[in-house]
Amino acid sequence: MHGFLIILVTASSEQEGATIGRALVEEGLAACTNIIPRIRSVYRWKQKIWDEAETLLIIKSREELFERIRDRIKELHSYEVPEITAVGLAKGDPAYLQWIEEVTYKGD
Repeated sequence: MHGFLIILVTASSEQEGATIGRALVEEGLAACTNIIPRIRSVYRWKQKIWDEAETLLIIKSREELFERIRDRIKELHSYEVPEITAVGLAKGDPAYLQWIEEVTYKGD
């Protein structure tokens, strides 16, 4: 089995998050994307403090697909610099990890 990732992405709206999440799953880049609407983000951008509603995506995939996922998110995202961060998955249920392996892109 390969290394696995949890990728976190914020989006401007639930619709934008759904568009990104669906594309990643349909294209085999992610096994699953959870879309959590109505989070609140406070951040600094262009010398200003922002306090806005966003949507959080939690994407499950494999390490080797990260660059393709990042590039695809950037194509679909409305932000100039979208949050795209990844955390390596140290452990997981073997059956769940096998499922991620089976349903994500292999490069045929």
